[in-house]
Amino acid sequence: MDDRQELSLLVSRLGAWLDAKSPDQGRALFTEDAEAHTLGGVAKGVDALFEQARRNHTVPTQHFITDPLVEISGDSATIGANLLVVFAHEAGPRLLGERYELDAARTPDGWRISRVQARPIWEVTHA
Repeated sequence: MDDRQELSLLVSRLGAWLDAKSPDQGRALFTEDAEAHTLGGVAKGVDALFEQARRNHTVPTQHFITDPLVEISGDSATIGANLLVVFAHEAGPRLLGERYELDAARTPDGWRISRVQARPIWEVTHA
């Protein structure tokens, strides 16, 4: 598998991890010093990132991450992708459209996400 394929797969695994709500699986996705900047706040360090994800994903979710645009420069990469996330609240779903801007680093264990920036574009509540 080449670097672009591995990085695209990493983005897909990010969505699956968020939906599965399984922090242990996240260790294979992120660097230890990873940061997340999302509507749910800012988290620095992988443990803080896991806590932020747990706190902000209390209902069933489904993340659709599409159209990854991968740029590689040596042992670092940037990835832009579209995100549609559905939060399945009892009162009705919340739909959120965002643009992901991800940074990744090549580690001895493969590519890992070092930074997540989520830029909101639109939102529909109780659709």
